[in-house]
Amino acid sequence: MSEQQAMAEAGGVIEEPGGGATVEQEPVPADAPVARGSRPLRGALRWAAVLAVFAVFGASTAYGVTRLERTDVPGLATASDGRWDYPELVRPPLPEGRPAPFASSNKATAHYADLRALVLPAPRGATADKALAVSHGWVRTGTFLKEYPLKDDQELLSGVFRDRGLRHIAARGWTTPDGTRTRIYLLQFDTGLVAGEVQQEEFAGYDLAPRTLRGAPHSTLDVRFPDTWRLPSVTHYAYGEPEPYGAEQVRHAYVLAGDVIGLVVQSRGGGAHAVPFQQTVALQEELLG
Repeated sequence: MSEQQAMAEAGGVIEEPGGGATVEQEPVPADAPVARGSRPLRGALRWAAVLAVFAVFGASTAYGVTRLERTDVPGLATASDGRWDYPELVRPPLPEGRPAPFASSNKATAHYADLRALVLPAPRGATADKALAVSHGWVRTGTFLKEYPLKDDQELLSGVFRDRGLRHIAARGWTTPDGTRTRIYLLQFDTGLVAGEVQQEEFAGYDLAPRTLRGAPHSTLDVRFPDTWRLPSVTHYAYGEPEPYGAEQVRHAYVLAGDVIGLVVQSRGGGAHAVPFQQTVALQEELLG
């Protein structure tokens, strides 16, 4: 094989979002000039491939590191679109020998990582919600049920959680400088099958939200909520309080990811903006998926 052919078959090393490197075959035009020193280049590529293998093995002990870029969410592509400044998302490590929630070996689609570390962190500049800023990261079932003002809903959900074996609830909340209040709850059940049944029976509405939420006596399906970035393993139902609303507008979404049901709530006087709500839901799904 000539030096020119060898260079034509050599690939470039690209860096993936997760930090690893892979070798990609990209043919070089036959009439491209041949650089001298091609053998050292081929040797460097071989070493890069070896290093990529070690990088993959080194990363296999962690659940993963991920960041959702601006262009991954429709309508969030510019710096002035109202998107919040979230820190880089880092999934917590998995216990030794435990699979990721949607691995083929994980028949229960269970999240084995610490659920508290899977709650979306607050954006920069936000103030923590004292009611949810508990040191251990868990909240009582009663705290979650306060999101539903109707006594009938509280009693029904309390019974469902007891009968379906709700394990625990992780939560976090904050207020941003523009007055938007955010609350996120993650409810974990024994298996994805159980969580899916609870989601479908209690939280999956279509035209209207199935439960009356605090501050929003009436919520309808958010038909403008983008789905192009939806993860294949995660589903959601998003709702918004239509006009005329009271002192605040409330937006909320239920997220189903394996054995976890998430509730994301945002409210703001004068109207809750769509962009940070969509961004918050998308990033929470990214962490759970």
